[in-house]
Amino acid sequence: MLIFRQLFDTHSSTYTYLLADGDRGEAVLIDPVFEHARRDAALLRELGLRLSATLETHVHADHVTGAWLLKQRTGSRIMVAAASGADGADRLLAHGETVQFGARTIQVRATPGHTDGCLTYVLDDERIAFTGDALLIRGCGRTDFQQGSASRLYRSVHAQILSLPSHCLLYPAHDYKGLTVTSVEEERRFNPRFGGDSNEADFAGYMNHLGLPHPKLIDIAVPANLRCGRPGGDIAWPPDPVWAPLTWTFAGLWEIEPAALEEIVASVQLVDVREAGEFAGPLGHLRDSRVIPMAELPARIGELDRSRPVVTVCRSGTRSAQAAVLLDKAGFKQVANLAGGMLRWRAAGYPVEGGVA
Repeated sequence: MLIFRQLFDTHSSTYTYLLADGDRGEAVLIDPVFEHARRDAALLRELGLRLSATLETHVHADHVTGAWLLKQRTGSRIMVAAASGADGADRLLAHGETVQFGARTIQVRATPGHTDGCLTYVLDDERIAFTGDALLIRGCGRTDFQQGSASRLYRSVHAQILSLPSHCLLYPAHDYKGLTVTSVEEERRFNPRFGGDSNEADFAGYMNHLGLPHPKLIDIAVPANLRCGRPGGDIAWPPDPVWAPLTWTFAGLWEIEPAALEEIVASVQLVDVREAGEFAGPLGHLRDSRVIPMAELPARIGELDRSRPVVTVCRSGTRSAQAAVLLDKAGFKQVANLAGGMLRWRAAGYPVEGGVA
């Protein structure tokens, strides 16, 4: 079973793609973003997948790759184009090679023109391809910096991407209009740069007059990406919380397991967001916890000490997850949700006040 996820970074409008052989539990990530390494690792953990490799479509100029950080956290291998000039990769990829994950493979196709090291990745059955910046939805990457060449890009796209079967779905590295996917047939017909009866001269004329501004992060992103995302003086390692052993979830919040909370329970603020009747009901509640029903929390945030960690609690961990998000948005720096809520706490045999034995 193939597992496929399309993930997004709003700051740089970058897509990250997860591909996995679900039967064997082996996955690859295409174009991970540094700031989302926690998110990506959480998704892998929740789906029960092992990350075997990260693949770059090219040396990006608008964000820093998460390849190095994910390697430190998961043991994955870093794979980039041999023509990219990047240092620190575990495997340098060339045209015609394949990358295996479980029983599935990805074919590597060189598609230079946006940069020298641009690669397109084609799934083994040619139903899906990941085109990086070589081909965007009704567009393409610019050709006016980083070894860009309009003529090379035109030839690359026609020879290596638009030559795929017409039904093949194409997933780009970026989109700035909220579009998510296209197909070979659509781009052959409707891409204003490559489609219809356009030729190489038409394309070069189009690309040479785009008049685009210089990428804002190029002076940070390119040097970092030539190190495969390894932190230097220009980017920082995202720190993990130190007040408790927490788990970052794909839903976008920190959670604490009952065993970890039991060890530090006396040092945190416990906010139970159930209704008062539930707080006093059969499940009982944690000692020294404060009941602030979810509906009242926005108006009562001032009752909490911002200098101390907060753990939110409810019956199952659902309402309290929303409470944790609300507190985070309100500026609380140390917030976690009790995973599984009172149901998991009681199932683990930890003490409660009140309730039914």
